[in-house]
Amino acid sequence: MQYRQMGKTNEKVSVLGFGCMRFQVKDGKNDQIDEEKAISQLRMAIDNGVNYIDTAYPYHGGNSETVVGKALENGYREKVKLATKLPSWLIKSREDMDKYLDEQLAKLQTQYIDFYLIHALRKEFWENLKKNYIFDFIEKALKSGKIKHIGFSFHDEYDVFKEITDSYDWDFCQIQFNFMDTEYQAGLKGLRYAAEKGMGVVIMEPLRGGSLVNKVPPQALEIYKNSGYSRTPAEWALRYIWDYKEVSVILSGMNEESHIIQNINTASQALAGSLTEKEKNVIEEVKKVYLSKIKVNCTKCQYCMPCPFGVDIPGNFAMYNEYGIYDNYEDAKYTYNEMSRLKKSSALCKECGRCEPLCPQSISIPQKLKEITKLFIGQ
Repeated sequence: MQYRQMGKTNEKVSVLGFGCMRFQVKDGKNDQIDEEKAISQLRMAIDNGVNYIDTAYPYHGGNSETVVGKALENGYREKVKLATKLPSWLIKSREDMDKYLDEQLAKLQTQYIDFYLIHALRKEFWENLKKNYIFDFIEKALKSGKIKHIGFSFHDEYDVFKEITDSYDWDFCQIQFNFMDTEYQAGLKGLRYAAEKGMGVVIMEPLRGGSLVNKVPPQALEIYKNSGYSRTPAEWALRYIWDYKEVSVILSGMNEESHIIQNINTASQALAGSLTEKEKNVIEEVKKVYLSKIKVNCTKCQYCMPCPFGVDIPGNFAMYNEYGIYDNYEDAKYTYNEMSRLKKSSALCKECGRCEPLCPQSISIPQKLKEITKLFIGQ
């Protein structure tokens, strides 16, 4: 296993971290973890050099932290750097922050959290946390020793990422990053900005929730096969990220022994800055295959907005493109249902035609919105 320094901290973390949000479960029920298997797999990873263990308050219906606490008994707690997260969306008062942290310490059976994150930050959560004195909470939690290092995980646009990053002397952050998402949310720009400020950077969604290893397009598989390298799609995706020196640790939600061993083996070989031009070209060609499956050539310029009937036109197109690229109907349907709940879905389009002449890409917007509606609600 290789280890990298977590930003300005003096902590050395394994380049592969264990994400505790996808343990094997019983009867397909996400809140019923197969504890024996989860504990065995987590300890196996630790025995093989993984020392960064990441959980959070809501994972597995609130049960992940409890199982992690059990797995870290019998001397395992001393072998790892433990990370968990404050559930930012549940905070209604300053007192809530202390309440959740104390509850998490109890569930994890520990006196302190090595790396504590403010979870899933986006603009609205951040504004609420500031109103409820988040900085006072951070300072007191650090001073008390209940947490050693403070960071945040992020799900919004780059400008919000920069604002949050500049608002406090953070030790680290956690962002989504993979070879398809270099300009999504914080992206490569955010990765480099955080590193320039001395922050460690934890990477989530390295395989895009499995999208980069499940249902891989045949053309992409052919490119991998003809590359001259004997690697799985997962190995290609992880090596791409580890090539960036700014990355401290990649999280993987591992729940099969074979995947754990494979990822540990890859982690032992993938040095920062080691990818050759040939290897980078392979990944670039695979990326082009995915991008060729885009349904709508929308650049999210927003010229079509606002829609007089409330349709989030770029949002609907982004979701449609996700479906086209990754063939993930269930995920796309979930997103569509959320847009319907917020009264922003394609079904609200009245074909008034206002948007179409405003589009620099000359997209037949009403027609594309009809396609989306038909796909998800059959109208």
